[in-house]
Amino acid sequence: MISSIKIKFSLFLAILLLLVVAALSILVLEGIRQNQQTDAERYLAQQADTANFFMFQSILSESNKSPQSFLSAKGKTFADKVEQLTGQSVVLYNANGEMLNPGIPVANKDSIARTLSYALQNKIAYLEKNDALYYLSPLRAGNEQVGVIQFNYSLSEDHAFYQQIKELFITIGALVFVLSFIAAYFYFNAFASRIIKLNKTVAAIKAGSFGVSSFRRRDEIGQLSRGIAAMSAQIQTTLQEKDAEREKLALAVQKLSKLDLQQKQFIGNVTHEFKTPLTSIKAYLDLLDMYPDDEQLLETAKSSIAMEAQRLYEMVEKVLQLSATEKYEFEFSKEKVDVPRTIKDVLQSLKGKLEKFGLSLETNLAESHAIADKDSMVIVLVNLLDNAIKYNIPQGHIAVSSYIKEGSVLIDIADSGIGIPEESANRIFDPFYTVDKNRSRQSGGAGLGLSLAKTYAEMQGGSLELIRSSASGTLFRVSFPATT
Repeated sequence: MISSIKIKFSLFLAILLLLVVAALSILVLEGIRQNQQTDAERYLAQQADTANFFMFQSILSESNKSPQSFLSAKGKTFADKVEQLTGQSVVLYNANGEMLNPGIPVANKDSIARTLSYALQNKIAYLEKNDALYYLSPLRAGNEQVGVIQFNYSLSEDHAFYQQIKELFITIGALVFVLSFIAAYFYFNAFASRIIKLNKTVAAIKAGSFGVSSFRRRDEIGQLSRGIAAMSAQIQTTLQEKDAEREKLALAVQKLSKLDLQQKQFIGNVTHEFKTPLTSIKAYLDLLDMYPDDEQLLETAKSSIAMEAQRLYEMVEKVLQLSATEKYEFEFSKEKVDVPRTIKDVLQSLKGKLEKFGLSLETNLAESHAIADKDSMVIVLVNLLDNAIKYNIPQGHIAVSSYIKEGSVLIDIADSGIGIPEESANRIFDPFYTVDKNRSRQSGGAGLGLSLAKTYAEMQGGSLELIRSSASGTLFRVSFPATT
């Protein structure tokens, strides 16, 4: 159930005014109480000093100047004189807590006893009960406590004054509250009425009625009403555009969801692939800590750590390149590229790797030129040829050919390697997908090369596809737009 804004305004005003009046009353009354307490404590402290000074003078006039003897012999007389001097009712105790003027009635004996035990420790203590304040102060002779003097101070006048002020605040506060509430209610009621009308206008717009009027006011409510009227007119003319934008937004959300899923998969794959070489490196380091004098282990560890570190380096390079292509739209420096010369340069850079694995190379390169970014073309060729070397058989061969067909330069790269199973053929271009995990780790692959090569080829208007694969080898074909 929706409550009226008028009721909310009224309740808010009532609570606010009540809190203000109550807070002011409490603060003033608390100030009065604190002031009364401070004045009483200051007054009684002066009386205690007067009693100590009077006792000191009285002892000096005696032949036996022992404070304990004086209090034992003339304690009651001393207490009577202090009462005459200060005008306060006095109870006198010796150092053992024994009352020296027992003729004085003592109220609240149990509470006084607890307070007295505290005062006998050479400390000032007081107890407030009803309209009486019992103030207990040490009696000292030099630095030695010889007893306690208790002043029975009446608080009745202070309490009466406090009660009178409290009643006055209640009366005045109630009057101020009522008058302020009435004045504020009528003032805010005008605003509430306009807001209610604005709410009805908004409800009419929601129901499809766009012919609304505005208020003739020169304040924020008037501006708001004119803004609502203008908004209504704008909504009436843009409903069809809103539907079209909704469809676009739904498509964008769908694409973002797909992109988010791909990003999570990419991060998961990166984490998994990076963890394997790091685990191997850590294992060898742990072994070296356990067997630092094992020369054979040291050589094996150095070789393995170097291999795993190189694998990590290559993965990082490829991940950075792949993520960059997915995040940015590069402006490639396309130019006329001599395809056979570029292929030969790439093969020359991989010559050492070919010889290491004992692979033979066969080339058939037709004179051709392509419109492409040369650096990106090199990345594509390096990744394809690197895979052809890593996943080849010992003493195998690689065949590279290039030719022009239907306006494109086609480059075929064939190897005599282990082949790709048919069920994996449609996934080999996915990031981090490898056909044989064990074989990939041994060769340093992480399943990024083909994904990177395909991305760079397609971003330049070309393509990369798997033509065939069997137990006798694999053939990949990459194309770029040809030019004369």
